[in-house]
Amino acid sequence: MGGFITVAICIIIAIVWGIYAGKKRRDAMSLLAERLGLQFSHERNYQMARQFTFLDQLDQGSNRYAYNIMEGRYDEKAIWVFDYHYETYSHDSKGNRRTDHHHFSFFILGLERAFPELTIAKEGFFSKIAQAVGYDDIDFESHEFSRRFVVRSKDKKFAYDFCNARMIDYLLGVPEIEIEVDSNALALAFDRCLKVEEIEPRLRQLVEIRALMPDYLFDQ
Repeated sequence: MGGFITVAICIIIAIVWGIYAGKKRRDAMSLLAERLGLQFSHERNYQMARQFTFLDQLDQGSNRYAYNIMEGRYDEKAIWVFDYHYETYSHDSKGNRRTDHHHFSFFILGLERAFPELTIAKEGFFSKIAQAVGYDDIDFESHEFSRRFVVRSKDKKFAYDFCNARMIDYLLGVPEIEIEVDSNALALAFDRCLKVEEIEPRLRQLVEIRALMPDYLFDQ
């Protein structure tokens, strides 16, 4: 009996702490959005998941929704920054179904024209993204870049144009970044919900990556 009570108390503490931490994060993100001149909503948004479902990382599992959403214009670019949730299911040895909840941060910048799908992911990380594209890994003259990243696209010319020398040098300096381009979106994905103080630096990186895309790509 005592063990059951102890477990129950631990569960209650975890729930209360989760509610407190969630509110603290919402409040901090709201203040950040206000400072950056962006709109903020902490409500679950299922429509956004459908709007950007062409992005592989947002097209996994079930019960998909965005929340803690910051959106508007940043450095004259249309951007969306949000936490994201989806569920996957598994069964234990007794056949009982287990629900796993996945939460991570996602950044999107709207592009002026549509592009073929391109993913740039760390070797051995977010492999599902790379596999979902269904194309072979593209190699580059920079052996260090090819060693660190898996680059896949059905359009190799676009992949080479995107991963130009300046872009490669930049990405080698921030190897934890995972990039996806598809249609009119340039996206950064992370495997966790970033700390609030990490969001603005990552947002600047998103804009910097867009700036490294050659101008001629937008003239075609």
